Amino acid sequence: MKISLKIGVTIFFYILTVCFGLSSSAQSKPAVFKVLAIAENGGHHIDYSKAAKIWLDKLAAENNFAVDYIQNTEKINDEFLADYQLFIQLDFPPYAWTPTAAAAFEKYIKEGKGGWIGFHHATLLGEFDGYPMWNWFHDFIGGIRFKNYISTFASGKVNVEDRKHPVMKGVPTSFIVKTEEWYTYDKSPRPNVHVIASVDESTYIPDSTKVKMGDHPVVWTNPKIAAKNVYIFMGHSPDLFENEAYTRLFKNAIFWAVKK
Repeated sequence: MKISLKIGVTIFFYILTVCFGLSSSAQSKPAVFKVLAIAENGGHHIDYSKAAKIWLDKLAAENNFAVDYIQNTEKINDEFLADYQLFIQLDFPPYAWTPTAAAAFEKYIKEGKGGWIGFHHATLLGEFDGYPMWNWFHDFIGGIRFKNYISTFASGKVNVEDRKHPVMKGVPTSFIVKTEEWYTYDKSPRPNVHVIASVDESTYIPDSTKVKMGDHPVVWTNPKIAAKNVYIFMGHSPDLFENEAYTRLFKNAIFWAVKK
């Protein structure tokens, strides 16, 4: 009996060692790719950014990729960006970038060194806080200028226009976004970009008759740019991460944009 018990204990500890070794080995695997996410560190979009970080970190852990976060553009240069295969602009505007950061970002996108996903504030284009229009970014995002927004928020139905685009795999043909500001622009970006989805302004609740633009794209990509890129307007409320259609879109966009 003592011999059997000793053998049993030995086998048990051997199994534990093997399992622990496998677990350690899995955890030590290098990340498949690296993501840089930039988000504002204050303002009324902070709750969205916090929820996005929690969701992104979980997705990264489950899929063996890494995410680094920055709150301003001071670190951005060519060498810094070379370490990342995807740049996510989480509610960070296209102004107040350092000249070095702006030049490095333009090169990164124009030369297709990595992919890009922009959310919400990325179309806050114009002259803001004493900063001029970033002309290259203006062209990149579709030649639009911010005009107005629904400050009191509204729900709205998003309709998928390009159901075959990879970012829409598994996303319903339409879905409701409960809480959003719904920016309007001086014109539709449609002539300059490939529209993937748009919002039906007639479905706004409450109705915001004065803050509408007619043709209203909310998800699009610029196929003339080397980098795989997608802009997703919705990005104000943290409840978006309870919306399965939205998180599917976000996840799809990551794995599509990171592939060259």
